[in-house]
Amino acid sequence: RRLSRRPPVTLLDVFLQHARRRPRQPLLLFQDEIYTFEDVDRLSNRAAWALSRRLGLRSGRTVAVFLPNQPAYLWTWLALAKLGCPMACLNCNVRGRALRHALEAASATVVLASPGEKGQWGIGEHWEHGKLGTPRLSPWCWPAPARGDNGGLGGFGSVGGLGTP
Repeated sequence: RRLSRRPPVTLLDVFLQHARRRPRQPLLLFQDEIYTFEDVDRLSNRAAWALSRRLGLRSGRTVAVFLPNQPAYLWTWLALAKLGCPMACLNCNVRGRALRHALEAASATVVLASPGEKGQWGIGEHWEHGKLGTPRLSPWCWPAPARGDNGGLGGFGSVGGLGTP
């Protein structure tokens, strides 16, 4: 029913509505950390700012996301939705040909990955040796911020290049 509306109501719309109505309500429990709607909204805004300013992401640019199951995945997804960037979700368990196929099928120009994914899952060799078949692909590390981090990206953490093929 919501999708039949014009414009359709998206998950981002629903999240923002909840964040306005109940900002201090817990949204996510991860290990011993509790993130409220307000926390996640603030972190996704910082991530959107960082992705826009540091990587020049604009609406319509597809971004491949190669992150493990951690809170940063949620606010990265929300940040990309806020920017209007389609997100290609990459399974952290794929390697080799399957990973290459997923990246090529996504037609992404940027890959966001946590620092540990580069070497741990074999994605680094494809980036460093230019084996992806997508010459415009630009990989970036996307570390999760520590609580209270007030780093160079307005408290979000840091974005750093891994190099291009």
